[in-house]
Amino acid sequence: MTDDSHIDPTVARAHRTDEPRTVYEGRYQRMVVRGTWEYSERTHAGGLAAIIIAVTPDDHVLFVEQFRVPLQARTIEMPAGLVGDIDAGESIEQSSIRELEEETGWTADHAQVLMIGPTSSGASSEKIAFVRATGLRKVGAGGGDASEDITVHEVPRARAAAWLARKLEEGFELDAKLWAGLWMIDHNLDGTPRGS
Repeated sequence: MTDDSHIDPTVARAHRTDEPRTVYEGRYQRMVVRGTWEYSERTHAGGLAAIIIAVTPDDHVLFVEQFRVPLQARTIEMPAGLVGDIDAGESIEQSSIRELEEETGWTADHAQVLMIGPTSSGASSEKIAFVRATGLRKVGAGGGDASEDITVHEVPRARAAAWLARKLEEGFELDAKLWAGLWMIDHNLDGTPRGS
């Protein structure tokens, strides 16, 4: 059990009851202050993003490499994108298939939301959906939209974790959620093998 005796109850209550105050709003993010807490929010409907877990018919996991301005570095990620940023009525599944195709050149017959949770609960209200894409088929080159410079990597599933570890050693920034995504290829959320 956690000892909360050192927390001023007035401050804790203020974080839950104070009205949020926007101190900056940009095209994609806003900075908010609530009580003494500062955090960011996405500006698009729902503030939700999706990570797409995609394995090709020949058992290769799809990863994307791109330069990320906040890190000033190239990253390795699973395909991902904002939900509802283009069409506020777009479902998580529709957004996921659109982002998968845009970034990798692969489309999917089905998309299944596995779970939704916060990305960085101390710094942002953004939540992310892990989405499993199935029935993949190649329909284009990928590479992202006009504002992106994405390199697609198709890595044999059996070697995917080792490939990621090598990329980390090479100096790439890797999203820690990559390992959760790899685990979800073969497992249900309760830990049972997928297909059980």
